[in-house]
Amino acid sequence: MISLHSITVNPFQENTYFLWDETGSCAIIDPGCSNPNEEDMLVHFIEQRGLKPQIIINTHAHIDHILGNRFVADKFGIDLMLHKNDLPTLNAGEIVASQYGIPYKISPEPTGFLTEGPAVLFGNSEIEIAYTPGHSPGSVCLILRKEKKVIGGDVLFYNSIGRTDLPGGNHEQLLDSIRKELYTLPDDFTVYPGHGPSTSIGFEKQTNPFT
Repeated sequence: MISLHSITVNPFQENTYFLWDETGSCAIIDPGCSNPNEEDMLVHFIEQRGLKPQIIINTHAHIDHILGNRFVADKFGIDLMLHKNDLPTLNAGEIVASQYGIPYKISPEPTGFLTEGPAVLFGNSEIEIAYTPGHSPGSVCLILRKEKKVIGGDVLFYNSIGRTDLPGGNHEQLLDSIRKELYTLPDDFTVYPGHGPSTSIGFEKQTNPFT
């Protein structure tokens, strides 16, 4: 059984997620910590729970989701994975950070790429990868079927959707991703987005004004 916890960090109020199972093995999703206080908060949670980080996963590589990649990789000696179509976005991180005036430690390169379908990423646990481009070329959602949860990145929010005006964004592609990959899930699946509160598939299907 996979447990989930989040912390909200950086000027963009990004949700960084921790997933772990009964082995104590842990995946860190979108580490966005941008200063020593946020780094300490991340490490404190790991140490408090006695977790063993195994992998970093980026749902996509916009700057607010990768600010802590280098710190986490170096601190715990773990590798990074993301979808190959977001590698150019990852590699543009230094330029984008300078445009926002945000300090940035250059992310490590991924050691592997996420592909659609089931993947055992940590401990005894299997995460399903759904390819959901539109917000960025390589956006993915992480589906935890047994737990009825989705780590949604910046694809679907509480009564909103991800922006598509950034480089590589595509509005129609994003809507197609939501309808084909997320709205086909059962209504009682909880969505944990990259920003803001959680929601559910059923609620968004009924009330989201953008989809």
